[in-house]
Amino acid sequence: MSARLSLLVLALAQLVIALDYNIVYVALPDVGAGLGFPEHDLQWVVSAYVVATGGFLLLGGRASDLLGRRRTFVAAALIYAVSSLVGGFSQTPGALVAVRAVQGVGGSLLFPATLSLINTIYAEGPDRNRALAVWGAAGAGGLCSGSLLGGVLVEAFGWPSVFFVNVPLAGAIAWAGRALFPADVPPAGARRFDLTGALTGTGGITLLVFVLVHAPEAGWSSSVTLVSAALSSALLTLFAVVETRSRSPLVPSRLFRHRGLVAAMAVTALYSATFSSLPYFLTLYFQTVRGYGAFATGLAFLVPALLVAAGTQAGERAVAAVGVRRMLVGGMVLGAAGAVALGLALTRHGSYPLLLPGIVLLGLGQGAAWTGMWITAAAGVAPDDQGVASGLASTSLQVGGAVGLALLVALAGAAGQHPAGGTSLAGIRAAVFAIAAGIACGVPLTLALRTTTSGP
Repeated sequence: MSARLSLLVLALAQLVIALDYNIVYVALPDVGAGLGFPEHDLQWVVSAYVVATGGFLLLGGRASDLLGRRRTFVAAALIYAVSSLVGGFSQTPGALVAVRAVQGVGGSLLFPATLSLINTIYAEGPDRNRALAVWGAAGAGGLCSGSLLGGVLVEAFGWPSVFFVNVPLAGAIAWAGRALFPADVPPAGARRFDLTGALTGTGGITLLVFVLVHAPEAGWSSSVTLVSAALSSALLTLFAVVETRSRSPLVPSRLFRHRGLVAAMAVTALYSATFSSLPYFLTLYFQTVRGYGAFATGLAFLVPALLVAAGTQAGERAVAAVGVRRMLVGGMVLGAAGAVALGLALTRHGSYPLLLPGIVLLGLGQGAAWTGMWITAAAGVAPDDQGVASGLASTSLQVGGAVGLALLVALAGAAGQHPAGGTSLAGIRAAVFAIAAGIACGVPLTLALRTTTSGP
């Protein structure tokens, strides 16, 4: 019973993280009007969260190993609760952007803490695979249903409600985590923290994600982009030097000799660049091409949410039957075929049912691949390194998503602009076909996986 309750809390934590990523999108017009955001700055309500999360994930993962997983989980959930409360009461654009950055830091602590708790509470094999499938279903459902919940809340209670909804949820999981999770055990040997590595690594990754988010709008040759890119390169180079000389590095070099983890990082980056970019273009299609409102757009994402959740469960069963590598290949093949079918079905006057064959294949493939890549990332990693391993994999997820979306937005813009501004149907279709090609590239990458996870 305790293990089931613990998994429920971990799944709820992942649900909160996923909801918070998407729930703000449909509230942006109301946020802009309510707080007087300049039009070109409104994107930072979303981007501040993305940049902070991507930059601090590695630090958050190591904090779980050194400070304790339960302690980090509880602290991160409380950061979420407090920052969400402040966000709902924000009165200025600057205050809200700052709150979103703090929420991002909370997410960068909560995500690897949650994942490392799963990987240490549940033994490697069927128990862990089952837990990862449940955790993955909660995250997939949150990502896809965030738009629906956001639309309902904004229409009923106004934009502050998308922040206030996090307060009781985050507070409850903080209390439950402290009550249910095993007490933190001090790490073996002296506890050291690589401060220089933490500062250079976090600063370098944060600036890298900032460049990838900022450059598509401001231009790749703008002074801010070029300076940030140069600083990011310098800090990441210094980070690499510091790590080779540190007695207690932020990222132990032994992890890069773990082929399963390194391969999982590559798969995770590709997954995020492709599967995770698709909702952006589907939202554009529903709202700018088909004219859906916020609530109708949210409803349109209900079917993908259910299918992705079903795919995570099917993926867990497939691992037991055919092994994680073959299951991942199957997920990629399904996803690529689904993206092609979806791209062909995106027309100016086509009905929603015409999209369903592609959505079904994509949802099942995405869910199965999500479960498989986290099983691979955790397999064979020592318990004391599970936090930083989770941080490495989740950093790959964030950076891969930022790179993929930036490239796809540029491609969509080059393929066609709407006469009234924005991306045209031709641009959206070009991006979806590019996503199909990217997912297909994951098949040979996945075939190269060698993992200690049980199965062929």
